[in-house]
Amino acid sequence: MITDRHSYKAYRQADLQAYQVEHLTFYRWHWMDCLRFQLRLRKIEYLYNTKGRNPLRILHWFVLEVINHRLGTRLGFSIPKNVFGPGLCIVHPGTIVVNPAAKVGSYCRIHPGTCIGDYNGIPTLGDHVYIGPGAKLYGNITIGNNVAVGANAVVNKSFPDNVTIAGVPAKIISYTGAVEQGVFPKTLFINNKTENNG
Repeated sequence: MITDRHSYKAYRQADLQAYQVEHLTFYRWHWMDCLRFQLRLRKIEYLYNTKGRNPLRILHWFVLEVINHRLGTRLGFSIPKNVFGPGLCIVHPGTIVVNPAAKVGSYCRIHPGTCIGDYNGIPTLGDHVYIGPGAKLYGNITIGNNVAVGANAVVNKSFPDNVTIAGVPAKIISYTGAVEQGVFPKTLFINNKTENNG
């Protein structure tokens, strides 16, 4: 969760990295709608979590919420604040519905037609989770780290780390995780390893 300026900058940097954007240019800001929505969402999270009783911060947060809600409606997004960890990548515009109480770790890659919803509980997802187009995840379930969720999967039970799941209802189809399946850009994890080793 973004709690201060330092964590806000770290989230922004991880998000840009997930989109494979080295520098945010005027062109990219105006033509990459998903990224613009997401970066504004990060600013909203920062202002909301640190606003206190400062009236200017509250006003700034409220105005950004209104602007981003309009953009989100146009893109088909119902993505609340403080759900996704750093490094989120929304691959394309299209319907994405996420419950405000859901928790998703770092470097999630999510496609349109997906839902992370409430049905007697709300999902918790680990780090490096790939959610394919049309996947539905609901209930009091936990999805581990490095999990690939196949297109149109219906996930209503928990799964461990490092697997690929698919089907209706979802089941394990491979003991190979999302990173090994190649569903993330290769450069993303090369850059992360370089930073961690450096």
